[in-house]
Amino acid sequence: MVRAIEWIDAGTESHIRLLDQTLLPGSETYLEVSTVDSLIDAIQRLAVRGAPALGTSGGYGVALALHEGARKGWTADEVKQNIDAVANARPTAVNLAWGARRAETFVAEGFERVLEEAHAIGLEDERANRELSKLGADWLLAQIGDRPLRAVTHCNTGALATTAWGTAYGILHELHLRGRLEMVYVDETRPLLQGTRLTSWELKNDGIPHLVEVDGAAASTILRGLVDFAVIGADRITANGDTANKVGSVALALACARKGIPFVVAAPYSTVDEATTTGDDIEIEERSDAEVLEFAGVRAAAEGVRAFNPAFDVTPHDLISAIVTERGVVEASTAPQPLFPQAS
Repeated sequence: MVRAIEWIDAGTESHIRLLDQTLLPGSETYLEVSTVDSLIDAIQRLAVRGAPALGTSGGYGVALALHEGARKGWTADEVKQNIDAVANARPTAVNLAWGARRAETFVAEGFERVLEEAHAIGLEDERANRELSKLGADWLLAQIGDRPLRAVTHCNTGALATTAWGTAYGILHELHLRGRLEMVYVDETRPLLQGTRLTSWELKNDGIPHLVEVDGAAASTILRGLVDFAVIGADRITANGDTANKVGSVALALACARKGIPFVVAAPYSTVDEATTTGDDIEIEERSDAEVLEFAGVRAAAEGVRAFNPAFDVTPHDLISAIVTERGVVEASTAPQPLFPQAS
């Protein structure tokens, strides 16, 4: 199984190894990340991406800040500034800050304790992914029927987006292993084509039948009755069950509601942000014009044209049939509010 992120223990040369997802599927190239600045760059240009993988990146980022600080003689304030920079590198994805803050609580106990906690974040993520995949597959087969199903998915939620296995992709993989997955329609996922480049690559490697479709075809695919359900991941889930995911996700939810088929969101519980009441309070990251107006470095729009490029949209909870985490399945559209009450 591919590993999107690993800690390489090499004494004074210890570092983070990332699979550069901007180069897939053409090249399997790994980045050897030894500074906080290079980690932040990798996060912001999406060399590493996906909520669970970002959570582990946050944990390892704290270890990296301590390691780099020891080499360069940083003060405690400088270490803290670098940890904050990692935590805030992508504001919509709650797992990044969650992983960094979790590991940061052990800074006073030293580098080895921080690294131990970062490793634990990754191991817990893999266990959570495998458990939620089983729960999600069970729920879908109970709702739709114990037969081969057809699915549509958006963006990438496989091992590339996690520490291992996957979230929404993990449910698809689980159904495939049970002989209960007939076909997956994969949204290309504009503007960076994570569906075409990444999800299709993983599905091909796992031998899962699939078709890549343009994002604009997804709603019609659903309304024509070509799929039985939609499943996506999440970068943040609010207390009332609203979910932020790659832009284009809400269109699938609207089409599923019209067709009357399940729209499922799958993510580890670490993606739940109990302190944020609704999706209206989520800060939506806006990215550069070039991602929309250029293709492979060649400008496709006239000079002077600007772009609107939100990286995420928010799906209201009443359009979501089920939110699946390793803790169980919540039927979001009908469950009492709030779905995820803040711990006292």
